[in-house]
Amino acid sequence: MKVALLILLGLVLGLLGGGALGLGAGVAWVEFFRTTNFEGYSAMLVFFTFTPIGALLGAVAGAILFGIVASRPVELSVEHLQHRDRDTLRR
Repeated sequence: MKVALLILLGLVLGLLGGGALGLGAGVAWVEFFRTTNFEGYSAMLVFFTFTPIGALLGAVAGAILFGIVASRPVELSVEHLQHRDRDTLRR
């Protein structure tokens, strides 16, 4: 259950972070290539192209990253230390 919740958290945080990075990349693209602003073309390019692509990539990357981190056993976690202490006492 912990792994699933952390994957969901990574999905949401990656979605927000990727959307923000996509927005920044879109604004940089518009400024660098001097995209025309006729009838809001540059804003539509940023908000309907760069932001969703960034959000999608960020959500996938965040979910994968948090899933990998959550599935690894952490040696300093409380559960791991309790199990280790119990095993040493039995010997």
